[in-house]
Amino acid sequence: MSHLTPEVVVVALSSRRRRVARLDPATDYAEIHRNTVLHEFPWDMEVAAVAAQLRTLAVPRIGALLARTGEFRQRPQKRYDDTALLMEVPLVEGLDSVRGRTAFRRINEMHAMHDIEEGDLRYALATQVVVPARWIARHGWRALTAAELEASINYHRHVARRMHVPGLPTTYADLAALVDAHEREHFGHDPGARQVADALLHLVAGFGPVGTHHLVHAAALALMDPPLREALGYPDPGAGVRRATLAALRTRARTVALLPARRRPRSLAGTARGRSYPAGFRVDRLGTFAPTCPVHRHSPEPPGRTAAVD
Repeated sequence: MSHLTPEVVVVALSSRRRRVARLDPATDYAEIHRNTVLHEFPWDMEVAAVAAQLRTLAVPRIGALLARTGEFRQRPQKRYDDTALLMEVPLVEGLDSVRGRTAFRRINEMHAMHDIEEGDLRYALATQVVVPARWIARHGWRALTAAELEASINYHRHVARRMHVPGLPTTYADLAALVDAHEREHFGHDPGARQVADALLHLVAGFGPVGTHHLVHAAALALMDPPLREALGYPDPGAGVRRATLAALRTRARTVALLPARRRPRSLAGTARGRSYPAGFRVDRLGTFAPTCPVHRHSPEPPGRTAAVD
């Protein structure tokens, strides 16, 4: 769209939003959810994804497993990028695109290397709907529409099918109930999980401007609810930090609401945040592999970055 005049850009943006508003979340869930993630709430969705990761770490079975692999402590940037890209490629290119299918095959191969409870996988998928929805309701520049929420549910239901995870609830109320019940039953402290959480928080705090690392870290602790902080073993940063963090988020929300609609999608592959692959990446080489598995095996997948979708 770089060759268009500002007037045409405005018309195009308005046309995109009108088109999305006419879509049916029962059948057009992928396009609606892609718009939510890449256009309407890209920063919120990325922050919520980190929040969801932290919540899964507070389940000792999950946190201890991630600690044993050593990936987040040894290669936190690569682990972060690989996880984000494996979920982003199907979203951007299509659940059943060549690279989308490759992404799910890689995810399933990695899960098959470990003895993972089916309930934990179901919980982790449910957080991908519930945590962003709760974050946006509290801190977003506007609320999710009913269609956006339904599209998110339907999209992740199809993700669950491709990850061979049965029994994912089909309503938001049931997804939220699943998340809350799983956390009440399974939240607990694990020293290894805390180390992984430390590595994740250190990494994402570094995404902010120079000199803000400690502020971002304190804000992250302020946004944790008491059960999550207790499970991960973090201190309460204090009421003053919580008030300042919430005030900053309210200011951001009011500011974003006044900005024009995003002109281009904001994906990890197209930003400096995906630092592990400056020259592009192959989906079949993302993630971890069993020691006996040759990583550089032949694959029909062409190399290159995830394509942007507008």
